[in-house]
Amino acid sequence: MYEKVSGGDVRCHLCSHNCLIHAGHRGICAVRENREGILYSLVYGKVISANIDPIEKKPIFHLLPGSTSFSVATVGCNFRCKHCQNYEISQYPRERKFSIPGRDMSPEDVVDAALQNRCRSISYTYTEPTIFFEFAYDCAGLAHEKGLKNVFVSNGYTGPEAARLIAPYLTANNIDLKGSDNFYKEICGARVEPVKDTIRLMKELGVWVEVTTLIIPDLNDSEKDLTEIAEFLVSVDPAMPWHVTQFYPTYQILDKPRTPVKKLRQAREIGLKSGLKFVYEGNVPGEGGENTYCPSCKELLIERFGYTILENRIKDSRCPKCSSSIEGVWTL
Repeated sequence: MYEKVSGGDVRCHLCSHNCLIHAGHRGICAVRENREGILYSLVYGKVISANIDPIEKKPIFHLLPGSTSFSVATVGCNFRCKHCQNYEISQYPRERKFSIPGRDMSPEDVVDAALQNRCRSISYTYTEPTIFFEFAYDCAGLAHEKGLKNVFVSNGYTGPEAARLIAPYLTANNIDLKGSDNFYKEICGARVEPVKDTIRLMKELGVWVEVTTLIIPDLNDSEKDLTEIAEFLVSVDPAMPWHVTQFYPTYQILDKPRTPVKKLRQAREIGLKSGLKFVYEGNVPGEGGENTYCPSCKELLIERFGYTILENRIKDSRCPKCSSSIEGVWTL
């Protein structure tokens, strides 16, 4: 997913930055390097983090609730979010003189670990999976053959060529939609439209999409910002779950408080009034906003506390009370 251009430069098309990379240099992600006109991934099989997580942690709420997902990442990211919760690994190559740490794992190792630990899926997460795309793609293809689901947890800057390539193996994608275009430019070093394009494209390609917005006081929490996000999601698919999540101070944004629960509640109400069927409050266990309700009759379908499923009443993908179909991936 790159092309050679004049003077030994290459143009990378893996993500929507479309970096022009000079010989001996790397792209914005800091993990793809132009060596004499050939673009190399420096992170293939260099796993910096591997864990067994509840699928709800991604957060993915409409894919095999209560199951576990084998989660992997390499270092690097194509964003520079000032509030990144995983900045130690996402920004590692930039802040550590371009070094690439990680434990060597093959796609076979990853899939075997998932199977041995009785995980139902593999999640490519913690950092942006697009930047370790070739490794994720090989893992996903093998996992698909073994009956495992594949999940991206993404910033949505995946290029359209890469999205089309991975989609046949991808069951779900949780994509961040962080805020306005100004928010993206000032806080993340990106733009919003490519993210929206990816959300649309993933839905068109048949991938189950859920969207997360981390709500940061004074930066992306206005009624206007939240309404614009909700209305965009409704225009793509009213059944697309929206996770409105509590921020806590981290990395370079330490001067903002935790998001008040009442702001999350307001965001949830905005989403529901805009026409979304499923809106969830994140990072505030026990407040009630984590539960799944039937959009038709309001019956409680899935009761959650944090990442734990207390009760799942969905039967054959339907509400047990009114028999309405509940969108999601509920069975293998």
